[in-house]
Amino acid sequence: MITTVVLDIEGTTSPTSSVREDLYGYTRERLPAWLAENRTGAAEPILAAVRAQAGRPDADTDEVAEILREWLDTDVKAESLKAAQGLICAEGFRNGALHGEFFADVPPALRAWHADGLALYVYSSGSVRNQQDWFAFARGGELASLISGHFDLSTAGGKREPSSYEKIASAIGVAGERILFLSDHPDEVDAAVAAGWQAIGLARPGEPNPPRPPHRWVDTFADIDPRAL
Repeated sequence: MITTVVLDIEGTTSPTSSVREDLYGYTRERLPAWLAENRTGAAEPILAAVRAQAGRPDADTDEVAEILREWLDTDVKAESLKAAQGLICAEGFRNGALHGEFFADVPPALRAWHADGLALYVYSSGSVRNQQDWFAFARGGELASLISGHFDLSTAGGKREPSSYEKIASAIGVAGERILFLSDHPDEVDAAVAAGWQAIGLARPGEPNPPRPPHRWVDTFADIDPRAL
């Protein structure tokens, strides 16, 4: 019996465009000034990590900003980038410039599953900070109170690695066969199943990742009944 549902965000609960245009765009515009203003504070470990990963130990804040912008444009899943994005976008969520955008079928499904006693978690490549804000500042009403916890690259590992899903199961204390993972990415679905989880793929119209056998694929949360699995 399924007791726990773990959710991907981009392409699963939320349109890819809303993440890449809104969050990425907000981050991209503000990176140079934010890095310069916070170089001896919140940005210091990010600057060090980017310099090390890029092999540019002497890069100034402007060069680091350009490196991070390139990583944004090419969707590099770097922890330093996700950390910077989380901190920069936190301001945008709080001043009303940013909102969590969700497919219309998602909020009612999450509320129904939560009311039915299912534990809901989020596992996304975006930082935990970004995830929390995305649900807290959801357009149409907060959804954060429905979520029991969040995992990202730094706390769980890469989303295409079965070991990451094993780590999450251990952290929340639930056997893999009792966890349902929902994602739009076939490689992530494969990894979750390899770790002993159950998984359903989301193939929503207009989203970039096509479905791939042998897993079940749906185009709306309304077609998912975790208790029936």
